Amino acid sequence: MFSLETKKKILDSTDLFVLDMDGTFYLENDILDGSLDFLDSVKKAGKRYIFFTNNSSTSSEEYIKKLSRMNCHITSDMIMTSGDVMIKFLQTKYKGESVYLLGTKPLRKSFESAGINLYDAKEGISSDGKRSERPDIVVVGFDKTLTYETLTNACTYIRNGATFLATHLDINCPVKDGFIPDCGAICAAIELSTGVKPRFVGKPFKETVEMIVASTGVTAEKIAFVGDRIYTDVATGVNNGAMGVLVLTGETKESDIPGSEVQPDVVFASIKEMGELLAE
Repeated sequence: MFSLETKKKILDSTDLFVLDMDGTFYLENDILDGSLDFLDSVKKAGKRYIFFTNNSSTSSEEYIKKLSRMNCHITSDMIMTSGDVMIKFLQTKYKGESVYLLGTKPLRKSFESAGINLYDAKEGISSDGKRSERPDIVVVGFDKTLTYETLTNACTYIRNGATFLATHLDINCPVKDGFIPDCGAICAAIELSTGVKPRFVGKPFKETVEMIVASTGVTAEKIAFVGDRIYTDVATGVNNGAMGVLVLTGETKESDIPGSEVQPDVVFASIKEMGELLAE
């Protein structure tokens, strides 16, 4: 599909590889073949890499521990999640406003540590001590602890005027036996109930690229977003002045590419192939 020359040209022109995780670097708890070799090739080529995952069910700290168990040791400045982008977005655009969060304990802890003003539905009070009938904002993440009560609360608040935000638009999360519903699926249920569309900030949206550029100092045109999904990973690069690199180890199959609205700059079988070519 893509010539060897094209593949090498993309690798050579990249200063920073932004790596997706699940379906790209590992699958659930198993590292994919060649992943660590790819990182070695990046270092030897004088280039850089960071990890970025749309999966907001776990904090950056937990991902660092998970990668360490796979013998991949990184520091906190080498990983970001869509939850981190949402925190930055709230601090910049909605500073001090109350937030009702549909998210796991690790995501909630990240929000609390960042000083986000969280709303308690049972008490009708936010962490700044103010009481109100609804929060200013509803934020939806990949909430594996979702209950009908919290789903209903979110719909009611949005119906009554709360701003609807979400960490990422991924519909399904890949697992060994297939897929499980992700943040986008939860948002679809809320949207169908309320008639209100959410604003997403993770991949493939500009807020993600802006945060990476600001934190790394690498210009967008020198960044390659590498992942297994065209509509998030690849689209982040293609739609925002960077490069979109597709690997075929996760959700997207080669047969999906021709019918996709977004077309990758290049396609590799895996990051193992990328590492082997980079090493040459």
